[in-house]
Amino acid sequence: MADPASYRPATGQIPTEPGVYRFRDQHGRVIYVGKARSLRSRLNSYFQDIGGLHPRTRQMVTSGASVEWTVVRNEVEALQLEFSWIKEFDPRFNVKYRDDKSYPYLAVTMGEDYPRAQVMRGAKKPGTRYFGPYTHAWAIRETLDTLLRVFPLRTCSAGVFRRAEQVGRPCLLGYIDKCSAPCVGRVDDEEHRRIAEDFCAFMAGDSARFVRRLEQKMQQASTDLDFEAAARLRDDIGALTRALERSAVVLPDATDADVFALADDELEVAVQVFHVRGGRIRGQRGWVSEKGAEDLPSIVEHLLQQVYGGERGEQVPREVLVPVLPSGEEEVAQWLSGLRGSRVVVRVPARGDKRTLMDTVARNAQQALARHKVARSGDLTLRSQALQELQELLELEEAPLRVESFDISHVQGSDVVGSMIVFEDGLARKSEYRRFIVRDGTGDDTAAMREVLTRRFRHLADGPGRDEEGRPAKFAYPPNLVVVDGGLPQVRAAQAALAEVGSGDVAVVGLAKRLEEVWVTGQDFPLVLPRTSEALYLLQRVRDEAHRFANTFHRQRRSRSMTSSALDGIPGLGPARQQALLRHFGSVKAIRAADPEALQQVSGVGPSLAAVIAERLGGETTAPAVNLSTGEVLD
Repeated sequence: MADPASYRPATGQIPTEPGVYRFRDQHGRVIYVGKARSLRSRLNSYFQDIGGLHPRTRQMVTSGASVEWTVVRNEVEALQLEFSWIKEFDPRFNVKYRDDKSYPYLAVTMGEDYPRAQVMRGAKKPGTRYFGPYTHAWAIRETLDTLLRVFPLRTCSAGVFRRAEQVGRPCLLGYIDKCSAPCVGRVDDEEHRRIAEDFCAFMAGDSARFVRRLEQKMQQASTDLDFEAAARLRDDIGALTRALERSAVVLPDATDADVFALADDELEVAVQVFHVRGGRIRGQRGWVSEKGAEDLPSIVEHLLQQVYGGERGEQVPREVLVPVLPSGEEEVAQWLSGLRGSRVVVRVPARGDKRTLMDTVARNAQQALARHKVARSGDLTLRSQALQELQELLELEEAPLRVESFDISHVQGSDVVGSMIVFEDGLARKSEYRRFIVRDGTGDDTAAMREVLTRRFRHLADGPGRDEEGRPAKFAYPPNLVVVDGGLPQVRAAQAALAEVGSGDVAVVGLAKRLEEVWVTGQDFPLVLPRTSEALYLLQRVRDEAHRFANTFHRQRRSRSMTSSALDGIPGLGPARQQALLRHFGSVKAIRAADPEALQQVSGVGPSLAAVIAERLGGETTAPAVNLSTGEVLD
């Protein structure tokens, strides 16, 4: 634990202009990013009596080893630079407004030749229009099924689409007029794209135009005595009306706004947002985050950065309604206007329908926080307690804020793989997970563990490397604690591997499954922790997560080996070229029958590789590849 005075810059060296600052730890990792109107005033506040700081701020400054800053021209530039650095470095002490679940969206893949409507979760992809989020996927499917009558948009997967193209027959939706069937040429790509654009316009809130258009067509059909067409148009109008009725009308039709509300206590803050488009609630989402030392205006500012920032952020509406104005209100509004391309208003509604809706959103936030506190009572306190217990039991110099766990998985020595998982501050950090293919496939767990640890910690032998932009390279940060699955032999193997690469000062423990004993380096007898120990619970979660991650990777490797073909093992022929050959020829049998000149027609296959393929497959005398699960001949 560092003394903040050891790296405090001289007051006269800190500029008074606006800017962005970064705190780094002893390994050069960015642990906090912030902005300030006056860098001198803000940074000096961190180096006052640390006893008067918020506990999380105190932990941040004592974990730091240096501070640096960048001066900018104004606060808008500071806001932009702060957000880009938070995205780039993902600092541990910055509050992260992450959803507590993955919300489903209704997505239209406008980037494809024939756009497709489908349910999507997770990270947003470029070239795709998103509508939502919805609380349940079934709500999307019901809405989509209703609207396909009016907007017969493609919903099938790429495989189904290609199969229909090959056989010249559409799927069931094409026969019941819920798809325009571009796969068989009923409409061309331009007409299908127009249907997709109309569907997106309707979902974006421009619904009255389509209803009026259908009513005019119905009246014209009735005038022309084409009552069958008029009846179909009447049913189409009913379908649009039913789809609209699913969204509550809360504000005038022209209203385009996102309504935010917060509910907080000393430790956490619950966020709820309602997306209103065309006066109707089109989506709702909410999550709970750690509060840190920030006040509500700062929380709102960083919340808007997280929600709207970046190419994968939410679409910025004309109005953003918040419970309190963000710090730097004008700069935030200017930044959002730049993202939208037109003026965006950020304000607190004081009266009327928007104030009533804000109260509704606030009640949802309060209920979400209450449910979260009941479900995870004391979670933050228990995590801190677990880390403190581990520090005391293992006699560590500091709490193990970064824990890495390793595990080996195989079946009788085949497809041996290893896993590395990372927990920071008692929580899984999945972006840091790594997988290893063990080269020494003897099936000896201790030898495999030694190889995996050697490969992981070799990156630290000469100190943390840096890339061209000065950022620490992969595997640059050493853990405070290494956890292995097993007893004393595994612990000794791990300690030997670390000592071999110069990382012998990292603490190593093993957790044996039978009695959940904790084996520590240098001790002949294990520690037996109480079953109620939070430290034991954390070690179990870490060990089980490493075991799950290793088993998942092993199953993937084993599945690929069971369905391998004669193409495997040919020098220079990797998975991508194998797939290209199979797409071009259709089967391994056809590839075997092709001459080198025909093989060279495939992208990536040159004369030398074509000769090797022809030689290897031409002399093939083994039995055809078989899927061991189904018995199906794969050749």
